[in-house]
Amino acid sequence: MTTFAVFDSKPYDRASLGPAAESKGVTLKFYEFRLEPETVALVHDVEGVCVFVNDRIDAQVVAGLRDAGVGLLALRCAGFNNVDLDACHEAGLIVCRVPAYSPYAVAEHAVALLMALNRKVAKAHNRVHELNFSLNGLVGFDLNGRTAGIVGTGRIGQVTAEILSGFGMTILLTDPYPNQEWADEHGFRYVDLDELAANSDVMSLHTPLTPETLHIVDGDLLKKVKRGIYIINVSRGALVDTKALIKALKKGRVGGVALDVYEEEEGVFFEDHSDHILHDDTLARLLTFHNVVITAHQAFLTEEALADIADVTSENMRRFAAGEELLEGTVL
Repeated sequence: MTTFAVFDSKPYDRASLGPAAESKGVTLKFYEFRLEPETVALVHDVEGVCVFVNDRIDAQVVAGLRDAGVGLLALRCAGFNNVDLDACHEAGLIVCRVPAYSPYAVAEHAVALLMALNRKVAKAHNRVHELNFSLNGLVGFDLNGRTAGIVGTGRIGQVTAEILSGFGMTILLTDPYPNQEWADEHGFRYVDLDELAANSDVMSLHTPLTPETLHIVDGDLLKKVKRGIYIINVSRGALVDTKALIKALKKGRVGGVALDVYEEEEGVFFEDHSDHILHDDTLARLLTFHNVVITAHQAFLTEEALADIADVTSENMRRFAAGEELLEGTVL
């Protein structure tokens, strides 16, 4: 029976991935700690490893996996900016991912963050629990008639655009590989990033993290945005220069921010730090703003998305063990 080691695993991983793998004849060893240079020596007697967004698969880890006889690196996520693909290929390590899992999960969370930010839901909730039923400081605005800018029109970006269009918003799009047929069908318009930023009341990020998109929202772009813009990021934290964002918030150039990701989230998100001091001064500063909403990388976390991830990942494990080709579109 084929055995895989699953790193950075949480109860929901074990509940979804465990039964899926068992049904395909794959045995899993679950580890709560992340796979990184300090832990790679613990990999042994497995045919493959399964990792998530905060595991660090650099050249040193790849060398350790190769020496341990690992043949498959299965990412239970879509993004792979934490993986040194060149090192993997040189070591003969097959790398696969889950390129698409319930785009509705992430898109709906983006819209939920926007609604929470705009209508001050967290502040209102806390007030009511303190028996403060006043409405002062809770004024939002109608999304209907406003403009939303979607940065990245892959499947998640498309679903987000369609949802926001349902509110009666005008939709602007930007993507180096435009899907013009889809945009025309819905009456959406592609523009360049500067024009989108200057004309959007809401800007939602849905692009992968690449060298070209690193800090795509930087100090220069933030000088060009429509004053009072809301910025939503449910994609990758490093799309945004956080220190530049804080400056824009302090100046009132940015009206509000809703984040499900953060560029220095490794070692912070997915863990309980409630009994500890937060040593990340930048994140701590973000948390002081009344017009900032942050969730800890939970946009993917729906029953449907977890089922999709478990099904694709376990099927690729089975196929690898059987010497079959992996699922189309999943190999990097």
